[in-house]
Amino acid sequence: MIEKPASKAQAITSEVRRRIVDREWRQGDRIPDEAELAVEFGVARATVNKALQLLAEEGLLDRKRRAGTHVTVNPARKTTLTIPIVREQVEGAGMEYSHRVVAQKLSPLPADIAARMALTEGAALIHLRTVHYGDSRPFQVEDRWINPEAAPGAELIDFQRINANEWLVRNFPWLRNDMAFSAENANARDARLLETRQGAALLVLQRTTFNDLGAITSVRLAFHPGYQMLATP
Repeated sequence: MIEKPASKAQAITSEVRRRIVDREWRQGDRIPDEAELAVEFGVARATVNKALQLLAEEGLLDRKRRAGTHVTVNPARKTTLTIPIVREQVEGAGMEYSHRVVAQKLSPLPADIAARMALTEGAALIHLRTVHYGDSRPFQVEDRWINPEAAPGAELIDFQRINANEWLVRNFPWLRNDMAFSAENANARDARLLETRQGAALLVLQRTTFNDLGAITSVRLAFHPGYQMLATP
């Protein structure tokens, strides 16, 4: 059973994510169907459908009619047709969305991010750290670099008013993206911002998008490990 979750769909999403990260369900595995999961979690089938669709949008699940739902094979190279808007994900899960910009400054680009973005190390880019919330509880943390040359006007935007994810998706269509999923233990900053314990297992997504002007943005997304799940007595 799910113990008083802010959103049943989001709680299921978090638990399915955990099973994939912990390799209880491995790449290529077919997961239980919606009816089975609805019984397991004690919810309506439509709620399960909503949860699995969120994970399909993230690239973790591959859903095909009649073939069922499988854990994506080689998700590190999967490119989805759209980049989800986190506000819509949170609101779609039945929660009230909010966000907080923890830090924003023009900073020199470190070597690893420069390599991902095919830019010169030390170039001055906008560096943002943002926490996204669902019903005032941390949903995900993003550490983002924005290239003003490929996203003109970014330096003028109030990202406290509109989050960078939504502004970029709506204003700068991308031609290609590089994406990689990994499982990481929460460092001290992740733990503090996600309000979890240091060392907790996190699903992390690293994504870099490009248009005809070059790299638009590179972002690291760390997802909350999930709401408390209790075994059925």
